[in-house]
Amino acid sequence: MDSEMMSPLAVEGLCKNYPAFRLEDVSFRLTPGTITGFIGRNGAGKTTTINSILSFVRPDAGKISFFGMDYPEHDREIKEKIGFVSAGMTYYTRKKLKAITDVTRTFYPEWDDAAYRKWLDAFGLDEGKTPAELSNGMKIKYALALALSHGAELLILDEPTSGLDPVSREELVEVFLRLKDEGKTVFFSTHITSDLEKCADRILFLQQGRLKADEELETFREAWRIAECGKEIPEALKQASRGCCRIREGYTVLVRKEDAAAFETREASLEEIMIHLEKEAEEA
Repeated sequence: MDSEMMSPLAVEGLCKNYPAFRLEDVSFRLTPGTITGFIGRNGAGKTTTINSILSFVRPDAGKISFFGMDYPEHDREIKEKIGFVSAGMTYYTRKKLKAITDVTRTFYPEWDDAAYRKWLDAFGLDEGKTPAELSNGMKIKYALALALSHGAELLILDEPTSGLDPVSREELVEVFLRLKDEGKTVFFSTHITSDLEKCADRILFLQQGRLKADEELETFREAWRIAECGKEIPEALKQASRGCCRIREGYTVLVRKEDAAAFETREASLEEIMIHLEKEAEEA
């Protein structure tokens, strides 16, 4: 099969054990040209998954491939085709962007200066500035510009919008949609679910180290409903509940769509689904 038709990232049976945490049997495949949202609360294992995928830590079990090539056996070829961007990335804060770029381009034989200039202009980046002079949002855009200039077809983003103001987050979401329009594949790990509702095609939901859902975004959302009630939850609603949260006037209760007919319900947001399922897990 042509590499363009293969999954940009396929993960099978990924496991990583720590004394107080276990990532267990995580498996998924990305579809080319889509945005996949990777959600879960802090500590669910999202960063451990990404670190294992990229060999920043050594997984205890599992198989990882990019574009049909096993990793890390094909490390050089794969690194040409992927880009990693994290909110926690740091650069030499007092070096000008031009100097950082000049060093970066030496690692990539397929570096494309025309593409680099295109993304600098698109993101409004000034090479004469230093990272210390950039906002957090602009630092993320610079990291994206570097990745896209060496021909990355898959972008792995670890909490890229964390800590950004709403306007900056909206700008980045528009960037991700533009990248999708250009045929790039985006793997977007975040706990800010409202960003994903604007751009994601698919959702992976990680809970306590286990993958609990791997579905199209709308399919995942449509499977759930929210019931609102006063300070006393009816017994029938308690029985159907998949997690409840206190609100000012009483409670919100998450129920499966097939169990919702007996109650007055409304649509559930992605954030509400995640929070209520986490509440259920805490109470189990």
